[in-house]
Amino acid sequence: TTPATLTWPEYLAIKRNKRKWQMAVTFPSAMLGFVGGVAYFGTLETDPMKPVFGIDPFFFYGICTLGCVGVGAILGPTVGTALWRFTHRRSVHLIDSKDHQFFQRIAKNRVDASLQSPTAPVPDYYGEKIGSLHQYRQWLRDQGKYKRKAV
Repeated sequence: TTPATLTWPEYLAIKRNKRKWQMAVTFPSAMLGFVGGVAYFGTLETDPMKPVFGIDPFFFYGICTLGCVGVGAILGPTVGTALWRFTHRRSVHLIDSKDHQFFQRIAKNRVDASLQSPTAPVPDYYGEKIGSLHQYRQWLRDQGKYKRKAV
């Protein structure tokens, strides 16, 4: 049975676990993209005398294979989130409501992005690195310090 509410430490632990799932799936999906790219572009018949978009075909297909790796790496966190949500579907509604509350708090307490400069970007604007209450408090202190320094 799932409790009716989540405490903040429980929520942040779940958020860390979800992030681990996303990272764990990223590398295999990038490798799957590589294997798929090699399987497809490696079997194409090429004429080395006919450039593709003005580039040697072997270089072009190599770049396309690296593009497949990039697509796999980009899709990895999405697939990881989908797998995580599927395996934790009983408590997804609680986590979604806590996510909403968390992001409201982040939006309320973060520094105005117009205060940043190229040499001094806003620290962790979306609160992605927050994984515990201690880190949340440190994030609040960092936001306040940046705000005082920028104004």
